[in-house]
Amino acid sequence: MRADRLVKKSLRREGNHLSLGDCSIDLKPCKRIAVVGGGKGAAHMATAIESVLGKKIVDEKVSGWVNVPADCLTATQKVQLHAARPGGVNEPTDEGVFGSKKMLALVHELEPADICLTVLTGGGSALMPAPRPPITLTELLAVTRLLMHRGATINELNMVRTALSEIKGGGLARACGADTLWSLIVSDVVGDPLPVIASGPTIIPESAASILRAALESLNLLERLGTERVPRPVIEFLRQQTTIVDCPAHSPKSIVNQIIGNNAVALAAASEKAKQLKYKVISLGSDHQGEASEEGRKFVERCCQIRQMNPGTTDRYCVLSGGEPVVALGPNPGKGGRNQQFVLAAVVEMAACAAHGLTILSGGTDGEDGPTDAAGAIADTALLARAKHKNLDPAQFLQRHDAYSFFNACNGLLHTGPTHTNVMDLRVAIVEVTN
Repeated sequence: MRADRLVKKSLRREGNHLSLGDCSIDLKPCKRIAVVGGGKGAAHMATAIESVLGKKIVDEKVSGWVNVPADCLTATQKVQLHAARPGGVNEPTDEGVFGSKKMLALVHELEPADICLTVLTGGGSALMPAPRPPITLTELLAVTRLLMHRGATINELNMVRTALSEIKGGGLARACGADTLWSLIVSDVVGDPLPVIASGPTIIPESAASILRAALESLNLLERLGTERVPRPVIEFLRQQTTIVDCPAHSPKSIVNQIIGNNAVALAAASEKAKQLKYKVISLGSDHQGEASEEGRKFVERCCQIRQMNPGTTDRYCVLSGGEPVVALGPNPGKGGRNQQFVLAAVVEMAACAAHGLTILSGGTDGEDGPTDAAGAIADTALLARAKHKNLDPAQFLQRHDAYSFFNACNGLLHTGPTHTNVMDLRVAIVEVTN
């Protein structure tokens, strides 16, 4: 599910009229069309927009700046793709700050009759950092790492990022001089909450002060529950900002935020393929976001229930689920990611209940899983046999959060390479009912 295909399904041009969903606009009056944004799939989205608009309009009216990972750079006509971070390193950088300031300056120069098209995908929040002075990038990084280490959800993480940013939480929209802003969004968050996806740069909140207060409360709680310290300037900044009364914000007259792809789309595609392969499909939905180990254990339980409820048949089932669980790391964790942790917990459960005829896969749809070169992992009875032969106890690896080492030793890592489109994680189980 490439992001460029999603754009071409959603954004249409007929002559001088451009349409997105139910909205349409005449391109004749506008002198400039700015394309801005960020994310792992944003490069493909930018090239797709240029394709939809056509060479003549692109040459005459289009300019743009889009922050992407270094390994996502590709050829464009007029939109500048900027390497805002190295590939596989999902943290804000100085280059990301530079690119974010370029975006803010570009949209600020637009006139009312112009058009701003924004492209946002998974990874957009880290790729578009713009710390609010006097907060520094170093302090922002410290807070981000602290939250991730404590197993914060993407909602919690992006709430704090929003409170500390000039571009997030509607900052891009407030800077925009055009009356028309359309945002094409590929969601990487459970439930598709617009303020959370890429930290909502085109979503102007009803109360900025409420976000600041929530961020402050979250960081204060974090300090009380752990030994790590939040940088003092961050706490003091949030305390000062929460005393500022909200004032009406400038914004374009027409803001359209359109979800063009999400985990449900990926699940539907997987379901259709499984049906073509003659599997009976059971979809558990896209809203799974608990602790990765617990989610993996429950997934195996559900698959075993299917076997028990259909004894003596030759049916083959494909069980699907999606979402984004979290991993609360303990002291001195090993190597891995949430998908590898999910499958390792599934392996422990499979060994405990002597499950057979069961294959489980969990992977990040962007081809990445934590700070590793794998997208996730795959487990079946053959893998359990290899682990037993090597005297590897999956429970011990699970306890010390070292899933990568286990699957690397047992040939169970899932390597896909980067897909540049993140719609959270996809889990697939093949259940052979025949005993």
